[in-house]
Amino acid sequence: MPKTLRYTLISLREMLLSFGPFALLTVALLVAAYWWLNPTPPKTVVLATGPAQSAYETFGRRYAESLAKEGITVELLQTEGSSDNLERLRRGEADIGFVQGGTGNITETDTEDLASLGSLFVEPLWVFYREERARKLRRSGTLETLSDLRGWRVNVGTPGSGVPRLFETLLEVNRMAPSDLRLSQLEQTPATVAFLDGEIDALVFASAPESLMVQMLLQTPGVRLMDFTQNEAYSRRFAYLTPVVMPQGMVDLSANIPPRRVRLVASTTSLLARADTHPAVLQLFAQTATRLHSSASWFSRAREYPSLEHSEVPVADEAQRAIRGGQPFLQRYLPFWLANLIERMWLAMGLIIALALPLSRIIPPLYTFRIRSRVFRWYAELRDIEQRHESGEAADQLLEQIDTMETKVEKVVVPLSYTDELYALRSNIHLVRKKLLRKTA
Repeated sequence: MPKTLRYTLISLREMLLSFGPFALLTVALLVAAYWWLNPTPPKTVVLATGPAQSAYETFGRRYAESLAKEGITVELLQTEGSSDNLERLRRGEADIGFVQGGTGNITETDTEDLASLGSLFVEPLWVFYREERARKLRRSGTLETLSDLRGWRVNVGTPGSGVPRLFETLLEVNRMAPSDLRLSQLEQTPATVAFLDGEIDALVFASAPESLMVQMLLQTPGVRLMDFTQNEAYSRRFAYLTPVVMPQGMVDLSANIPPRRVRLVASTTSLLARADTHPAVLQLFAQTATRLHSSASWFSRAREYPSLEHSEVPVADEAQRAIRGGQPFLQRYLPFWLANLIERMWLAMGLIIALALPLSRIIPPLYTFRIRSRVFRWYAELRDIEQRHESGEAADQLLEQIDTMETKVEKVVVPLSYTDELYALRSNIHLVRKKLLRKTA
């Protein structure tokens, strides 16, 4: 091996030995920070949606398609509706779910265990009724208040949908009891079939206008949508209700459906998540919500939703940043996994670097000490020989020790920049030997 290469390897080895503990400490801190911050999101998330053919199920599929592009699988959990979704979140059977305002009894525990990703859209309370049945009440074939439903066969949906509870609340303020109606709680699809067959007089359910069932019923001959003329009064009594208006011709301009504007009461649907859901997942869902629900709809203007208002539980920080600030800077230019890793690790990395910089200053002195120790450690033995000589010990024995030392020192190798110190050691060994030889002469 060429001498130059040998000296280079020696220097490199000493540098690695000097730098090693520092590097191990830095790596250990990074691993500890990664374990503590847990920046990598899970690969699978459970989203509680709603019944088949509902708006919740439609939106759920869109969320699944969006997050699949980021490598996250969204498992869609079909449920009975909003109240059922809330219960699934409470029991930990779902990570995220659509929950309609006013359809669940939000407790103090919920405000600690759940977080909102923002209000997504309004869901009107649709009361469809048979015009033929209404004509027996008045010639116009229209209903004016909920009191007109007294004695009717009304389906209010399954308990898990949350609509029965909401509808019962509205009946109470109209001084009606559930017993004043012939209520049924069929699922939406069989209830609609029974309604069209004349077995049910009215259908009550809450859904976004994107629902296929809503679209179909709005265009079915002989079916009318109740006009909530008192929608402003309802919204003043219940904070979770909002007055909305469906303009004339909104469904079909050419057929002029509906033939006149219809006033409705609507609650706001939010995307709720368990508080222990990974922050990166919350961020992705909030960003997806911004893309899916920001366009204009029947009851909202463009970019009106998602909104941070009308939330019954605290809004997650990730949702606030996504709704107010849009997509983070790094995610515009880097893959999500890398941008997320940097965003969640940068503070820890900054603290580690702040700690590492002062520590790194000891590496050059430590390197110098390791090299010089190869030379300087012999001076202690050399000085001991000299002191023993001065105290009267026999020179012959000391000369043998000097020769042994010199043989060992000749095998010492140091980087070229430190050879002057090695040669100085050899020179001093010769000086002590001459001193011993003079004594024996």
